[in-house]
Amino acid sequence: MTDAILTVEELTIRFGAVTALDGVSLSVAPGERVALLGHNGAGKSTLFKTVLGFLQPAGGRLSIVDAAPGSNVARRAVSYLPEQVVFPKALTGAEVLTHFARLKGVAPKAALPLLEVVGIADAAGRAVGTYSKGMRQRLCLAQALIGTPRLLLLDEPTSGLDPISRREFYTVLEASARAGTAVLLSSHSLSEIENRIDRIAILAKGQLRAEGSLADLSRGAGLPIRIHVEAAEGRVEAVHAHLGGERVNGRSVVLTCRAEDKVGALTSLAALGSDVTDIDIALPDLDDVYRHYSVPIVEGAAQ
Repeated sequence: MTDAILTVEELTIRFGAVTALDGVSLSVAPGERVALLGHNGAGKSTLFKTVLGFLQPAGGRLSIVDAAPGSNVARRAVSYLPEQVVFPKALTGAEVLTHFARLKGVAPKAALPLLEVVGIADAAGRAVGTYSKGMRQRLCLAQALIGTPRLLLLDEPTSGLDPISRREFYTVLEASARAGTAVLLSSHSLSEIENRIDRIAILAKGQLRAEGSLADLSRGAGLPIRIHVEAAEGRVEAVHAHLGGERVNGRSVVLTCRAEDKVGALTSLAALGSDVTDIDIALPDLDDVYRHYSVPIVEGAAQ
């Protein structure tokens, strides 16, 4: 037995002459939240379909709790929340959850409280056809949580949710992760997930281009830190002469430095004393990291 819930080793998937995944290796441990990022056509959906047992590898292997995708063990371990949610419109929310609970071998009375967890208990008796897209998305999350899955696959899970609902969604997701559920999340909303994941995996043209924490990938890419310095009235020339960098707005100086040089830069700033009235430090974010590892390949593919 391995510690990982999901293990992917040198996975290759082909559709005729097209290689959709090319030697991808990845793992997700219990309680870990991993973001799977990539442009359209990068291979994210192909990986999800392979985890669900719909596609057969041309090479490598994939296992869920050491079981083959599509096996009874794997099916019981995995829950999936797709981007496009479709339920029978005539059924109520409670009836939909009851149906999925029975499919998963779970007593409906154990599943129905999930409607409260996702915030639509007051609509349990209404037909799904009257639900908004956001409500259907919440209902789909509830069905995905039935039976406390070992692995959650989430494809653009907050599509259709308003900002408050998105926060509530990630609160539920965090609770599931704390309980030991492994999460593999695909999303294009990078700023939204940046502080809600443990690791990042970036796919481009079917290859795993980068994998690790945001801090590790940022350091590996050598992405700069930006320091915005606001000078006191009439002192911007002196600040600029001392620090270098770029003058902006006639009052400020912007510096860039490597992560390992940040302390030295701040020491130089401290020496300016009252010549500086404000400092803002901007670390590389997930958008920066994603662009660094994926944009060159995307541009090359378009040529």
